[in-house]
Amino acid sequence: MGTTHVLDVCDLPPPEPMQQVLDRLPDLAPGDVVRMRHRREPFPLYPMLADMGFTYRVLTPPDVPFEILIWRADGPEPSA
Repeated sequence: MGTTHVLDVCDLPPPEPMQQVLDRLPDLAPGDVVRMRHRREPFPLYPMLADMGFTYRVLTPPDVPFEILIWRADGPEPSA
């Protein structure tokens, strides 16, 4: 399995959360995952991820409202 990159954007104002995650994705190696922690579900991000060749899974852990796992669509699905 690859590297997990944690990106906590809970305290950032829009559009910084979107900018930060989009800046990280081009450098994401196959098998790597971005674990984005966010105070709200970023619905506008999802179609952009698909267009860029990424997929995602939304989790709702007890310590943050939303956690979005993002990885290359042609790579292995990460474990939660």
